[in-house]
Amino acid sequence: MKPNRRVTPYLFLVPTMAVFGFAVLFPVIMTFAYSFTEWNGYGTMVFVGIDNYIKAANDTLFRDSFVHVLIYIAATILLEVVVGLVLAGLVSVRRRGSLWFRVAIFTPVMLPMVVVAVLWAFVYNNDFGLLNAALANFGLEDLQRVWLGDPATALLAVSVVSGWVYAGFYMTIFYAAFSQVPTEVIEAARLDGAGEWQLFRRIKVPMIGNAITVALLLCITGGFQGFDLFYVMTNGGPYGATEIPTTYLVKSVFTFGNVGYGSAMAVVLTAVVVALGLVFTRVNREKPENVSA
Repeated sequence: MKPNRRVTPYLFLVPTMAVFGFAVLFPVIMTFAYSFTEWNGYGTMVFVGIDNYIKAANDTLFRDSFVHVLIYIAATILLEVVVGLVLAGLVSVRRRGSLWFRVAIFTPVMLPMVVVAVLWAFVYNNDFGLLNAALANFGLEDLQRVWLGDPATALLAVSVVSGWVYAGFYMTIFYAAFSQVPTEVIEAARLDGAGEWQLFRRIKVPMIGNAITVALLLCITGGFQGFDLFYVMTNGGPYGATEIPTTYLVKSVFTFGNVGYGSAMAVVLTAVVVALGLVFTRVNREKPENVSA
């Protein structure tokens, strides 16, 4: 363990690499291996080659699940990233009491997602839910819906819950980025007659471009990892309207006992997420550099 030995840095990496290999690398390799088999989790494995991948390519519900998750990601970019950016702009302008606003907006992030899902399931309840009751009190009975039971509104309803939770998370990121904008630039713009909206749109937002890029990447990859809200609130229903890849593959493995097919879907999902991340990074790298937050 002497510092002058060439092997010393690698010895410090051994514990971390051992945990990474056992907790991440080994499961990934085994999942890839299972994807070429037909196996129920406890019986005899049967090698089937690429049959599971062919089945996934022809599975209409699996293809639709990607459409659903892309719609969900588009909605959450608006409800989480854009709303979080606006909230950060408002809080950064407010001097007195901004801490309490930040804490209040960030509080949903600290709640367990299962608790959030159950809470909002009651809000959306068509018989005694808060949303339908509020619509009735305002004389808008025509807008009342079975929000989680209607294929036209179920996916949007889950997206709104995700926005309610994570808008505070992105607000915190953007607020920290805004605090790093040089005060000299802000004061110079004010001396030129810029108002708060102009400062936000023309000065602050362009100067935190890197933070916005990171937030978008987190939102996109996080959307593909979404599971708990969908599983608790709708379980993929109604009629598959909120089925996303994660809920579908979990059902295939743990409900229908098809480990091989579920593993193939997991490999496809991983490949899609990695590919999107690489493309996003490549496109962003080719853009002119933004001022870092």
